[in-house]
Amino acid sequence: MENPACDGTSSAEEISSRIGVVFTADFASTRQWVAGRSWAYPNGGPINPGDNKLDYLTADPAYSRSGTFRATLRKDGRWKTGLLTTEGSEEGFTVRAGDVLEARVRLPREIGAWPAIWTWRDGDQEIDVFEYHPDNPDLLELTNHVRGANLYYRDSAIRPGAWVDLRVEFGVGSVIWWVNGSQVFADRRGVGRAWYAYLIVNLSVCAGRYHPRPAPHVKEMSYEVQSLVVRRPAAALLEELSDETEIEAEAVADSGGP
Repeated sequence: MENPACDGTSSAEEISSRIGVVFTADFASTRQWVAGRSWAYPNGGPINPGDNKLDYLTADPAYSRSGTFRATLRKDGRWKTGLLTTEGSEEGFTVRAGDVLEARVRLPREIGAWPAIWTWRDGDQEIDVFEYHPDNPDLLELTNHVRGANLYYRDSAIRPGAWVDLRVEFGVGSVIWWVNGSQVFADRRGVGRAWYAYLIVNLSVCAGRYHPRPAPHVKEMSYEVQSLVVRRPAAALLEELSDETEIEAEAVADSGGP
């Protein structure tokens, strides 16, 4: 789907005023993030040729932990690539229906680079905050795989090396994307009330089926995620606090405390 007219949903600023931050990415944190493996890859990785990727996932912190996601060519033709996921981490953070994710990224320049921020759980539940391929220099791919909706968003501000501000509301009835402060897509499909999923941030390398492989002289590539936060509506936060209070009260009662 190409850029559609947007409906009359709330502005990004109005949504932010009603919700609080529940997750601020610290890519160096081993409590928040697991590096170099993901169950979105067969057997957790390190390779995923079936998805047309040359990736060979690495836990080396130089490839992801600074917020700069890197890829370098290996002697066997695969690429060491950086990936972080909240799945399997100590905190185990999940995005939930109604949450809003905000991120600022700098797009890669090299043909063959395939950066993305996305969600995943139990072989599904994928929402792509964005995907980008520099051979389509002005285009972001925005996709709801949960309920089958997508947009190829084109804009002159999208280009190799550009900084881009992204915002996605994982709405029950509509997933809504903003790019550089403007609403660009409301899919009117949503994720459903019970949806939740882990976060993945990574840089893949294309194997050539859908987008060109890197040129022979290219040995490394990168993109940067300067910030990533998740906000949650106040009602959901109050419900969580109420649940936690009930659990604590039950624990006290069970222990015979006051």
